Amino acid sequence: MKGGPGPYVLGLETSCDETSAAVLDGDHCILGHVILSQDVHEVYGGVVPELAARAHLQKVDAVVDQALAEAGVRLDEVDFLGVTAGPGLIGALLVGVCWVKATAYGLGRPWVPVHHMEAHLFAPSLEDQKAEPPFVALLVSGGHTLLIHATAWGVYRLLGATRDDAAGEAFDKVAKLLGLPYPGGPAIERLSASGDPKRHLLPRPMLARNQRPGDADFYDFSFSGLKTAVVQLVRSLEAEGTLDSERPHVAAAFQAAAIDVLVSKTLRAVEETDCPRVLFGGGVSANKALREEMAARMGSGGELFHSSPRLALDNGAMVARAARFRFDRGEIATPDASASAAYPFPGLLSRVA
Repeated sequence: MKGGPGPYVLGLETSCDETSAAVLDGDHCILGHVILSQDVHEVYGGVVPELAARAHLQKVDAVVDQALAEAGVRLDEVDFLGVTAGPGLIGALLVGVCWVKATAYGLGRPWVPVHHMEAHLFAPSLEDQKAEPPFVALLVSGGHTLLIHATAWGVYRLLGATRDDAAGEAFDKVAKLLGLPYPGGPAIERLSASGDPKRHLLPRPMLARNQRPGDADFYDFSFSGLKTAVVQLVRSLEAEGTLDSERPHVAAAFQAAAIDVLVSKTLRAVEETDCPRVLFGGGVSANKALREEMAARMGSGGELFHSSPRLALDNGAMVARAARFRFDRGEIATPDASASAAYPFPGLLSRVA
């Protein structure tokens, strides 16, 4: 229902394979929200960039119209617009940015470019107003794995990042190896429920006891070696003719290894920053086993914040919330603003800063 402090924000997300729009009233009141996930990519076992862009172009008007209808807000009642400007698939990003630029121009409204991963930082706060900095943030998605210390909104210090595959990408690739559908994360999680994670020993890349703060690999992630280990295991099981019966155990072993690395690195950050508040963002943060492992290892002395599975996906509501923050700081798009696959993370200080 309406009634927040306003203004009305229309957020649009088209960075990958979800077309999503939301109307936000104030900081936390979602009036209307539509997420349309593209199923065309299932045939290929991963996102095909050109198909994603075409699907956004075909569906964006209907998705926005439905979000406005749910909100009970006319397009001309929207005070400003926000859109994911990057990072992401450039063709997909351009669909959203061009739509918002044209609409903002036609309405005489300002618009705000949003960084996709900063939007994921804001997502948990839409459901839990205590999900505010300071916190250590683990952002895990199909394209990114970032470990960040946020001391305030807009003030972020990069602690670690993946050096190769992102966590979500690793889940997708392992799922494909096991003959599971895309997206791989939910499929791996479902199959793992009936598997024994200790049946097959898999490595924990870049996780060693002798690492110390200041070491180049203390916070960084690497999942390519884990993926390669799964490839070798699958080939061995195929040669033995036992892969079919071992699939749940392979899935469980992979998931356990990936989660161990993610949680262990995050807990290092908690200890070194002396910040016992952890926030999960990104699609992989919807993994129940990841959340449970983090909560168990943090114990009663810490706080863990995460979105519902719906808001862990790429979505327009988180884009609207991030846009509201940037708008309040006076960060309005200039006429020449556009999308960029390498859009810089605003306020993010490098590890050497």
